[in-house]
Amino acid sequence: MKIRISIADDHPMIIKGLQNMLLTYPEIHLTGSYLNGEELLKGMSAGQPDVLLLDIQMPGKTGEELTPLLLKKYPDLKILILTNLDSALYVSSMFRQGAKGYLLKNTDEKVLIEAIKKVYEGGEYLEQSLKEKLTQLEARIKRTASMKSNLTPREKEVLQLIVNGDTTAEIADKLFLSQHTVENYRISILVKLNVKNTAALVNTALKTGLAQ
Repeated sequence: MKIRISIADDHPMIIKGLQNMLLTYPEIHLTGSYLNGEELLKGMSAGQPDVLLLDIQMPGKTGEELTPLLLKKYPDLKILILTNLDSALYVSSMFRQGAKGYLLKNTDEKVLIEAIKKVYEGGEYLEQSLKEKLTQLEARIKRTASMKSNLTPREKEVLQLIVNGDTTAEIADKLFLSQHTVENYRISILVKLNVKNTAALVNTALKTGLAQ
């Protein structure tokens, strides 16, 4: 049985290259190619593939928007993201939306074919380099959640004002506290976030989203 493949990408040269590559595999049958989300949605109504190679950045609806729409209408469809976006945030987002695989466009031909077969058979596929980035992102999210839960509401207020560049005296005035109390809060925050000075505190707060 052949694997029916469709391609959605707004670059004709990418589509042509993929078509030429996939035509050399007798177990793969190309059913359609689309340059934007509107074309894709119309084409899908005429015939559903087993696996859709989907770019994220396309005119009109993006891959992030199209994925849940397609899976709601075609729950058996396997979506394999093929993109230039080398980002764990996008990997996490696309898998949450229901994609079964995520590959970069510079991936090896052998890896692409392996990924197509894996998702067609019901599995998931993610390159090792992206797995490592995703693991790091998930660990960072957990650390941030832990940090947020450790800080009291008042400490969060003080932290934001520190990040804003306010002095101890200015923070005390804004929050109607003594400077001694503000300094105690600052020390408590340093300890909880495991940093040694205000510069490191600001850097950590911004990186983890504890302050803006």
